[in-house]
Amino acid sequence: MHPPHPDSEAALENATIKLFSQLQWQTSNCYDETFGTNSTLGRETKGEVVLIPKLQSAIQNLNPDLPTEAIQLAIEELTRDRSTLSLANANAEIYQLLKDGVKVSFKNDDGEEQTETVKVIDWNHPENNNFFLASQFWVTGEIYTRRTDLIGFINGLPLVFIELKAHHQRLELAYKNNLTDYKQTIPQLFWYNAFIILSNGIKSRIGSLTAKWEHFAEWKKINSEGEEGIISLDTIIRGTCEPTRLLDLVENFIFFYAAKGSLVKIVAKNHQYLGVNQAVTAVKEIKTNQGRLGVFWHTQGSGKSYSMVFFSQKVVRKLYGNWTFVIITDREDLDEQIYKNFAYAGAVTEIEKNVRASCGEHLKQLLQEDHRYIFTMIQKFRTDKGGTYPQLSDRSDIIVIADEAHRSQYDTFALNMRNALPHAAFIGFTGTPLMLGEQETKKTFGNYISIYNFRQSIEDSATVPLYYENRIPELQLTNDALNEDIAEIIESATIDEEEEKKLERQCAREYQLITRDDRLEKIAQDIVTHLLGRGYQGKAMIVSIDRFTAVKMYNKVQHHWQQHLQQFKNQLAQSNLSEFEQKKLSVTIKYMEKTDMAVVISQSQNEVEAFQKKELDITPHRQRLVSESPPLDEKFKDPSHPLRIIFVCAMWMTGFDVPSCSTIYLDKPMKNHSLMQTIARANRVFPGKVNGLIVDYIGVFRDLQKALAIYSTSGSYEVHPQS
Repeated sequence: MHPPHPDSEAALENATIKLFSQLQWQTSNCYDETFGTNSTLGRETKGEVVLIPKLQSAIQNLNPDLPTEAIQLAIEELTRDRSTLSLANANAEIYQLLKDGVKVSFKNDDGEEQTETVKVIDWNHPENNNFFLASQFWVTGEIYTRRTDLIGFINGLPLVFIELKAHHQRLELAYKNNLTDYKQTIPQLFWYNAFIILSNGIKSRIGSLTAKWEHFAEWKKINSEGEEGIISLDTIIRGTCEPTRLLDLVENFIFFYAAKGSLVKIVAKNHQYLGVNQAVTAVKEIKTNQGRLGVFWHTQGSGKSYSMVFFSQKVVRKLYGNWTFVIITDREDLDEQIYKNFAYAGAVTEIEKNVRASCGEHLKQLLQEDHRYIFTMIQKFRTDKGGTYPQLSDRSDIIVIADEAHRSQYDTFALNMRNALPHAAFIGFTGTPLMLGEQETKKTFGNYISIYNFRQSIEDSATVPLYYENRIPELQLTNDALNEDIAEIIESATIDEEEEKKLERQCAREYQLITRDDRLEKIAQDIVTHLLGRGYQGKAMIVSIDRFTAVKMYNKVQHHWQQHLQQFKNQLAQSNLSEFEQKKLSVTIKYMEKTDMAVVISQSQNEVEAFQKKELDITPHRQRLVSESPPLDEKFKDPSHPLRIIFVCAMWMTGFDVPSCSTIYLDKPMKNHSLMQTIARANRVFPGKVNGLIVDYIGVFRDLQKALAIYSTSGSYEVHPQS
């Protein structure tokens, strides 16, 4: 036989098999596999996807004290038909059995009912498992038979699926044509799947069985973040399929996210895997670092909250101790979002429901009890003036996870946290780097333990690039100092009633300039024109200086929206339009008629009266926020829902994920973290979205450049002026 052409799929397959051999896998070409009695791999038919002889022998070795009956029952449970379940549900069910073992009940020699847990995989000792790579592996579904490229079996279970393409073929075709077809025609193979690798030799990506193509990711680094990072099949295989790494990835870097009635399987991306393992190492070295575990800086949009779940779950599973995690934010909406993330990921169970501190006293109570997770806002560590916060626990197995740990709030309450939990360890998770003068943060949390910056995340397609557009310069504030003063107040705290009054009082002249009626009118008019003229019609956020201005902007944008709509309808009524122009106008009119807009601002006491004084009505907006079902955040997150434009001043600007949001209209002086977090609302990956766009009415570009100078000390952040 002639060797295959170097550029062919067969040559790529041979090279991959060779690599698996080097990684100590047994390999076999199964093209001519025989079935039934004396079969090559012990399969009765092509419909079976578990290699029973390998499974049986592995389970016997891992459970030497269990009777044959128990082992038989475990094999039956692992191989039973799950075709009535959805693919994701079947996969989740089997994953649980792999992770925690199979519970079986049987009668022992004395005729008593006995329950045991049968171990399926030895997660701690790779050498105790069987690693087998089958090439050209035949599988028959209900109707069709397919031949897969490479399947990686651990203890006879098909955990790794690899689809190869010749290098001249687009990698996306491996997903769209092959993988999509296989999931439909031979679903039983994917009940067991841990992750999927697609490669054409030049490009390689990894993803889960529920991931859309745009969420399949490259795996560029094998051992550490310090590596240069290479896109190659060699790197992805060594990084994910070397036995020790493979077991770590499967055991500790997968979870199922149950939201809105569907189950999504999350497999860690390369930067999460490396970063979380650094954080876990810091926990192992807790005595050396004196509980300062470090700052985990992964740019917004790159899955930081998932990393928190991976981190806490791995610590619980792999490090000895009765760990408690206190997860701290400084905003109500963030607290809720992070709690939901842990709940949807199955980390917080039904039993542990009431673990969100409702007030300072509830927090004290929770910290003195035994909980796996506690969620609170930093402000709840408050004391009366001059008072000392009491010690609540002397445990050393408490880990405080602070989200956006650099904000000034943390400095204020850090001492109280230390007094409450003197032996706790602290780790900070942040989407923005520490700015100059934030040395206090390092005192509490330590130095960076993991960095995944903005440029890396764009290069990895974990986020999209952001473009900057400067609009109506004559309306911008020309005095740098004015902008600086306001931005300082806004940066120092979330704008609440007190801050609003301070803003109006201390920056009276600038505040009046920004909120002047004719200025807002022009901006509203420009926003409508710009919104309708955008290329990619993603969702949009309009950011105003305070709650009153957000409502004013809503009224003005609505007014100009209706005016534009009427103009288009009048144009359509003219008879001299071409068919193309008529169609185009009809589409625009339909889009405008369907589009919904909403104001999203936090509640305050006596707000109806306060808004009335400004001749504004908050009631309809508050009603929508409080009682609408589904809630506004779900509607805005749903790409197909017509709620397309929201008006905000502080809410939804950090940690709020709307991948289809593509445009941020900024009319609020901002700097540093607030500015970075706000513009990052537009950097999420979404089909058809090439970039996010920041439209600036206030002149934040100078502040942006200053902040970027700090970011780019590690070459990390780029915002491109819109040409």
